[in-house]
Amino acid sequence: MGENKRGKVYLVGAGPGDPGLITVKGRECIARADALVYDRLAGPRLLAYARPDARLYYVGKSPQRHALKQEEINALLVELAGQGLVVTRLKGGDPFVFGRGGEEALALARAGIEFEVVPGVTSAVAVPAYAGIPVTQRGMTSTLGIVTGNEDPGKESTDLDWAGISSMGTVVFLMGMANLPAIVRQLLAHGRSPDTPVAVIRWGTRPEQAALTGTLADIVDLVREHNFTNPAVIVVGQVVSLREQLAWFEKKPLFGRRVLVTRSREQASALCAAVEQLGGEPIEFPVIQIVDPESYAPLDRAIARIRRYHWIIFTSANGVRYFFRRLWEQGGDVRDLQGINIAAIGPQTRLAVERYGIRVAYVPEEYRAEAVVDGLRGGLQSGQAVLLPRADIARDVLPRQLRQMGLQVDEVTAYRTVAGAGNADMIRELLQAGQIDYVTFTSSSTVRNFVSALNHPDLPGLLQSRAVKVAAIGPVTAQTARELGLPVHIQAGRYTIEGLLEAIVNDVRGSV
Repeated sequence: MGENKRGKVYLVGAGPGDPGLITVKGRECIARADALVYDRLAGPRLLAYARPDARLYYVGKSPQRHALKQEEINALLVELAGQGLVVTRLKGGDPFVFGRGGEEALALARAGIEFEVVPGVTSAVAVPAYAGIPVTQRGMTSTLGIVTGNEDPGKESTDLDWAGISSMGTVVFLMGMANLPAIVRQLLAHGRSPDTPVAVIRWGTRPEQAALTGTLADIVDLVREHNFTNPAVIVVGQVVSLREQLAWFEKKPLFGRRVLVTRSREQASALCAAVEQLGGEPIEFPVIQIVDPESYAPLDRAIARIRRYHWIIFTSANGVRYFFRRLWEQGGDVRDLQGINIAAIGPQTRLAVERYGIRVAYVPEEYRAEAVVDGLRGGLQSGQAVLLPRADIARDVLPRQLRQMGLQVDEVTAYRTVAGAGNADMIRELLQAGQIDYVTFTSSSTVRNFVSALNHPDLPGLLQSRAVKVAAIGPVTAQTARELGLPVHIQAGRYTIEGLLEAIVNDVRGSV
């Protein structure tokens, strides 16, 4: 009974940078961890999978700076597991491909700590693939060598068989930028032709991916001229010549762009997924949270006498979700809505209603409250009852105009929007560094909470000086941004997520 609980360590490969390349098992290990130990090459978005109460330990290493020495990382893993914690050690690429995962595993084994290895997608294969370079190709090469570039090829004693390396069809060097001149000299000295194609790919699979192509004869000068630095992958071989035809990642419309998503965490996934599909990197900053109303009493009263309403008008997908959830909790279901007309402010709201098997009678061509009133004038009669289940801070335009038409309007709070607890410090740093290209706003509340959360003395000036573009989903949201002093560069023609992304893509194409 007095025996101490022993923890466990998962050595997880995070892949080369694109968070979508994490394995399913790797993501599960992040989610179950009591402590997460990660390095600089593990995509920062992967941290979002961690539990809110998980301990985070950054142990990143770069050629210029080590947060912790390898021996200290080993000791940290042993210490945390010794406390009975489930530890996920998140490493860029694959733990056992020049990731020093073997050293960590040995340290754990010697300490009697249980561990598992979760392989990751290695940058030796993924980074060339994202640059349009297959590392093997029928009729071109059937041999592949993966070599550490950290060992100085010019030293007297070497573990590298340069004659064997030079004879391989494709050779991929990892972490070799500092030694590139010596690597080239060794390859040439051991029989490789000066005309052999070479590619150097920096920050592969990420939005800032950049690639240089040349030959063994000129690649050193090209790298120096373009100031290419780590982290980079070096690919040597005829397969590099295929890049011109096969480069696909850099052709995506949002390639190289970072898009800040300020929607609530529950709603952000669709927008983030769409940004990724277009080749951009979404950065979540959920400045609002969708929560229950302070009291369900008004909504419950409306549900109890639901048959009196001629119309129910939904102005958001959140309103749909909270209304039907409460209807069910109160013992009702969709059969209670028989004979009631349903209006939805836009296509996403309509889809939310249709998921319950209900047809929507009206959706305006312009997705805003004023258009709802204009479109329904012919179908509404004075004295009819209308139910508006919506947010606590919704605009009063719709209920006011409906009452002016002689309608009985019950406006009830189905949910509340409150300020989110996003990582404001990280967002401020990214903005200061000019590492965000677009800030998206999908409602007036996202604008207000964004300004409040950042609490920057000159936010408009910061956005202007860093050439950050503000994109608003519609005129109401854009007007709120302008009232708060923010510049609005893009306004969606269609007031939907798809319309917002379309407007951003058009802006990118117009600036290229």
